[in-house]
Amino acid sequence: MSPSAHDALSNSANKPAGKSADHEGGQMRHRAEQVAAALPPLLIAAQRVAASVAPGIHGRRRVGTGETFWQFRRYVQGDPANRIDWRQSGKTQGVFVRETEWEAAQSVWLWRDLSPSMAYRSTLSDETKQDRTSLLLLALASILVRGGEHIALLGEDRIARAGRTALDRMTLSMIREDDRTSDPSLPPQVRLPRYGHLVLMSDFLSPFEDIERVVRHYAAMGVSGHLLQVLDPAEETLPFSGRIRFEGLEGEGDYLATRAERLRASYEARLDALRKSLTDLCAAVGWTFGHHRTDVSPQTALLALYSSFSETIL
Repeated sequence: MSPSAHDALSNSANKPAGKSADHEGGQMRHRAEQVAAALPPLLIAAQRVAASVAPGIHGRRRVGTGETFWQFRRYVQGDPANRIDWRQSGKTQGVFVRETEWEAAQSVWLWRDLSPSMAYRSTLSDETKQDRTSLLLLALASILVRGGEHIALLGEDRIARAGRTALDRMTLSMIREDDRTSDPSLPPQVRLPRYGHLVLMSDFLSPFEDIERVVRHYAAMGVSGHLLQVLDPAEETLPFSGRIRFEGLEGEGDYLATRAERLRASYEARLDALRKSLTDLCAAVGWTFGHHRTDVSPQTALLALYSSFSETIL
């Protein structure tokens, strides 16, 4: 049965919990082994998804104004003299100039919902919402790294980094995050660099007012963003009938429906209304909104996700 399908559209309460620490050396070694064992499958799966959509995506990396060194190239007539790298030129027979990377986007910050409701999976899907958002987030990070972007986990990293090292670091951080089963269902409100980019993945079944507060917090900083709502197919269609008890996983309490099928029309109307509100909110601040089901190919969601906000980066 759906853990929060009915109640989450009307109310959501979370119980943040502290993060326990391993104190014994044996526990630390065991945890390290778990992390090492879990890294390859998650990263490989994400890169496989990323590779399947990469041919239709063009990266941002190109010569231009910026602080990050990109490459040396031979001097050609018309190049400013102050771009000549005399040290590199002295090592070879030619004259070389330094090219820096064009940095239209300084950073892309990524976040996924780790609240209890994200662990839900009905018989209509093969993976939980948390598993799907983890896959999509890491696959998107992989594509961004290929395009020369700087990536970071919102709430975990202080600065955004580029390159394969940043991707590996993010993967390890995500695995450690998975131990937290009572995280809030909305991201923290922290300061981000102006003109940064933010991608938030969640079921977004929290009260709309709380979601709006988060979105406007970041939009006021000049951050552009995208919301991706990820739901289990049962949470979209409410395919239940008869006497059903819906269990709230985030403190909402339980709800007993004697004829669950009678709730379907009103439930779908509430979900449509929520999505319209989220779409209108994002449009009002220059953001974008999309939704995805866990029984649909992740490649479809990744391509739509990247395409929806890439124009603000490229």
